[in-house]
Amino acid sequence: MTRKAWLVAFMVLCAAFPALAQTITVKGSVVDKEGEPLIGASVVVKGETLGTATDFDGLFTISAPSDGTLVVSYVGYETQEVPVNGRTEINITLADNSVLLGEVVAIGYGVVKKSDATGSVATIKPSEIEAGLATSAQDLLVGASPGVVVTTSGNPSEGGNIQIRGGASLAASNAPLIVIDGVPMDTKGITGSSNPLALVSPENVESMTILKDASATAIYGSRASNGVIIITTKTGSKGKPQINFTMNGYVNTTRKYLDMMSASQFSNFIADEYGVESDQYGQIRDYDTDWQKALTRTTFSSDYSLSVGGTAKWLPYRVAVSYTDNNGIVKNTDMDRVS
Repeated sequence: MTRKAWLVAFMVLCAAFPALAQTITVKGSVVDKEGEPLIGASVVVKGETLGTATDFDGLFTISAPSDGTLVVSYVGYETQEVPVNGRTEINITLADNSVLLGEVVAIGYGVVKKSDATGSVATIKPSEIEAGLATSAQDLLVGASPGVVVTTSGNPSEGGNIQIRGGASLAASNAPLIVIDGVPMDTKGITGSSNPLALVSPENVESMTILKDASATAIYGSRASNGVIIITTKTGSKGKPQINFTMNGYVNTTRKYLDMMSASQFSNFIADEYGVESDQYGQIRDYDTDWQKALTRTTFSSDYSLSVGGTAKWLPYRVAVSYTDNNGIVKNTDMDRVS
């Protein structure tokens, strides 16, 4: 090959290098997995500091090398790197960042990052099995969080005694404030029910947040000095309508009876202690009743729940109907609830 031919080949190669790294104008959109535009999403060329942001419709325009990479980020979503590969139009879909969303906890009238909460906060998310075995929302609190003690009488329609980190007063109420979907409940009882937690079917509970210390008074006032229990119910999810039906049946029975004296054993004890001529022995009658077995019973209880939820265009909805027939182990105690 002559010197002239070598010179021509060298000039052709030199002209090709700039073409490989030429800058082009890239247009596109940034949306979430539901197709909704993300306003203000950051679009930057990798390795450079200058970039752009999406407009009200999620659209962007940026100058980038044809072999470069776009770095797209948005708060609450996974950062994504998209190679240009010479394309002039690129549509990008960002995925939710579940880790960032999970750090947010609802307290009071807003939300805050769990790491930024000044007081002790516990969040309970009941499973489908736990919700099915529970009669009221207070049953979901039993043994669910340290420092929360629930004492019940055995009557399914009565409210339990709930204490968070023990009692703070000998005369005043030690009950925590109960807030259901942002509405504070009256701690003195509600007409038609002595238990505000029984108004919510456990199947409809999405999460329960417990504010355990007195810092909650800054949000709700003096009523929250014994702590706060915030109940958030389920809402409609995006997508096609979903129909859920659950049915539970269970047997209620006494697990254990206390070991008590029989009538004859009690008579012998009084005779040995006070004598057969004493007034105490004279009060003894010939009855031999086992009051534990006389007052309790074995019953069958059931509950049914039907819910329909989804999204109508942009509006999420959820409709739920439930019926609970709970018969207590103590005779003449039961609860019929339609919600």
